[in-house]
Amino acid sequence: MKRQSLKSNFKNRATASIWGATVGLFALCIPLSAATNSGPILPILVMLGATGGTVAVWLAPEQHRRENLLAAKALEERIANLETICTSLPEAKISEYKLVNQLSRDGRQQQRPGRDR
Repeated sequence: MKRQSLKSNFKNRATASIWGATVGLFALCIPLSAATNSGPILPILVMLGATGGTVAVWLAPEQHRRENLLAAKALEERIANLETICTSLPEAKISEYKLVNQLSRDGRQQQRPGRDR
C-alpha cells in the first residue's frame, strides 16, 4: 500500500478541519460558559462532537474513485458487448433458419422430379 502525504489524504484533511473548527468553538465556549453559568457542558459537547466526527471520518470506507471509474467503464463495455451479442443472435438464428429451410426445400425440389405421384 502506498503512503499518501498529509495534504492528499482526505481523512487527514477532514480531521484537521474538524479540530480547527473545534478550537474556534472552544474559544467561543469559554466566554459563553461563564456568561450562561452552564459550566463545563458546552466544552464537553464540543469535544464529544469533534471526537464523534473524527471517528466517523476514520471509520468510513475508503473511496477509490479511479478504481470505481475503471470498474464502471469495464461494466459498460461488457454490457455493450452483451447487447451486441443479443441483438445479433436473432438475426443469426433467422438467417440460419432461412438457410435450413431453403436447403430442405431445394432437397425436396430435387427429389420431386424423381418421384411419380
